Amino acid sequence: MTDTLALLDRLIGFETVSDQSNLALMDFVADHLCSLGFRVTPLPAPCGDKMGLYAEIGPQSAGGVLLSAHTDVVPVAGQDWTRPPFRLTREDGRLYGRGTTDMKGFAACMLSLAARAARADLKEPLKLVLSYDEEIGCKGIAEMRDRLAPLLAAPRVCIVGEPTQMDVATGHKGKRALAARFHGEAGHSALAPRYLNAVHLAADFLSRLRALQTELEESGARDPAFDIPFSTVHCGRFWGGTAVNIVPDAAEMDLEFRHLAADDPDALLARIDRIAQDLEATHPAAKITLHEKSAYPGLDTPTDCRAAKDVADWADTGMTKVAFGTEAGTFHGLGIPTVVCGPGSMEGQGHKRDEYIDEGQLADCDRMLNRMLADIAASPP
Repeated sequence: MTDTLALLDRLIGFETVSDQSNLALMDFVADHLCSLGFRVTPLPAPCGDKMGLYAEIGPQSAGGVLLSAHTDVVPVAGQDWTRPPFRLTREDGRLYGRGTTDMKGFAACMLSLAARAARADLKEPLKLVLSYDEEIGCKGIAEMRDRLAPLLAAPRVCIVGEPTQMDVATGHKGKRALAARFHGEAGHSALAPRYLNAVHLAADFLSRLRALQTELEESGARDPAFDIPFSTVHCGRFWGGTAVNIVPDAAEMDLEFRHLAADDPDALLARIDRIAQDLEATHPAAKITLHEKSAYPGLDTPTDCRAAKDVADWADTGMTKVAFGTEAGTFHGLGIPTVVCGPGSMEGQGHKRDEYIDEGQLADCDRMLNRMLADIAASPP
């Protein structure tokens, strides 16, 4: 654990909130991996102030194991932290700091493993991916995808180390986030019935979204492995108008849907688009525009496949599905059998003030990765 804790301390010290650069952290990671003999490929973001990374060691071949982590963290603004969020604090078996659970804890375990892998005689390659902008809709991995695909060379399994308390998650829902804009007619509120109120138009749209949610809950596809076993539609923000005595000519809404593997996201999007079209037909001035802000695919890995069984053996734990989204669906979409398994609890600590991870969870993760390393090495490291 000594190396893992030292690396976690360094990683927490980089303030990689999603609206800030991660270049300093990535320079540290690249230097660390290069010094160990890894073949490192930087993957710069189009914006220029962020970077992803692919690294490998061992035979330059297909097979092997791919480990993946994101480097960005959620903001601390507005949270009443009682410990410094960007300095690791160790108290009573807990390690406090932003990102300890989500998910620099796993990244530290990855980088600690890298040193042990460098001393091993690997019969299969060890492959690592670090990304950016996961917390704002898995945007980074989407930008990296086409450059990553030819580098990965078909690993036999990918482990995305999001916090699952070291259970092996074989599935999560996919997501699409949308911005809706509603256009009506401005006018004096004393004459309100003469004009199309954009807020009212948006409210009608929201009412029909709620009816769609009820339908999905009552008669849509179901997967009992999830806490919420059906696809969901959710409005997160809704605003419009400038003054109470002016009929608003514009309103806006941010919404999302999270879908089971059995529900086609394009079909759900088409249904939402049809709701907009039907409302536009109710008034000559009505106009509704939908814009996709972010999207990521779901994950549905068979529990009886070799990849899931191997990771369950290494982790010595059971299988589950998780409510939150990850980058795992992107790797699965590249034809790589993928699971989610990492230290910490998203429900218990993720995105909260005084985020922490139990030291025992990091120790369990180190043990899992050691068993994996023994599997791909010609002899134990």
